[in-house]
Amino acid sequence: MLIDLHSHLEGRVRPSTAAELARELGVPEPEGGWERAIRLDGPADLTVYLQKVASTYPLFRSSAALERIAREAVLDAAAAGLDYLELRFGPATHTDTGRGLEQVIAAVAEGMRAGSAESGVPSGAVVAALRHHAPEANLAVARAAAAAAGAGVVGFDLAGDELLFPELEPHADAFAVARAAGLGITCHAAEAAPASAARDAVELLGATRIGHGAHVADDPEVLRWCAERGVVIEVCPTSNWFTGAIRDIADHPAPVFREAGIRVVLGDDNPMQTGSDLAAEREVLVERLGWSAADLAALDAASLEAAFLEPAQREALHSTL
Repeated sequence: MLIDLHSHLEGRVRPSTAAELARELGVPEPEGGWERAIRLDGPADLTVYLQKVASTYPLFRSSAALERIAREAVLDAAAAGLDYLELRFGPATHTDTGRGLEQVIAAVAEGMRAGSAESGVPSGAVVAALRHHAPEANLAVARAAAAAAGAGVVGFDLAGDELLFPELEPHADAFAVARAAGLGITCHAAEAAPASAARDAVELLGATRIGHGAHVADDPEVLRWCAERGVVIEVCPTSNWFTGAIRDIADHPAPVFREAGIRVVLGDDNPMQTGSDLAAEREVLVERLGWSAADLAALDAASLEAAFLEPAQREALHSTL
């Protein structure tokens, strides 16, 4: 079963679509073309990685573009064999004077609905607040996400450059709004910051899932704490190598999480940047990290339980499993 619980809309833009939208929107073509602008050449650090992801931001300037990118992301996931996809995105990055947060979120949700209707693969949108934005701005994002709960939006996240903006407490009010609306809570944490960031995300923001969390493995106390409290870690091995969170894919801490009793789920993060989709990430677990068939079965079960799904959707996927 292929359940993707950590994937960014901005990291799923087809290069061919980028070229077409750029012409329509009057965005200059980058030197070397869009594929070169989008794709990473190799490992670097989180800041460089996010700069590559940001190369697609000018293409999100219209509601029609947002709908198209979201629809194609779901269709591409279905073509790759996925059974369920959660797509996260930062709407505040894509607003302008004529289109506010509500319109951006609605356009993405509509595109995802269309992709799911065409493909038969369910999907849910996870709205992301961004670390480098002011708390007031992220509070507005949370309110817009809360208003769209049940209309395509299933979760709330904090994303962005953890190296440069590690603080979580300023965004606690935004997460309180999202929790009150019944949205699932995840948070990028302990990817570039120490293990304690994951615990902070749980205690300060109410996160039940931690995005990446690579450095949780560095601290036995935090590792044990996460296992005892049922915290789920969304692992994206290839992405963590590209961001410099790990030295080599073979060093990824997913086996450490598993052995500590932490539930692990899988994501492909930004597959257009890394060139690795969810099926390839699953192969990494088996071929590079020693995952067994039983380990994969446990991952599938954890993914179904941790996904921000409606009960009927979860039951339907259970029957598939």
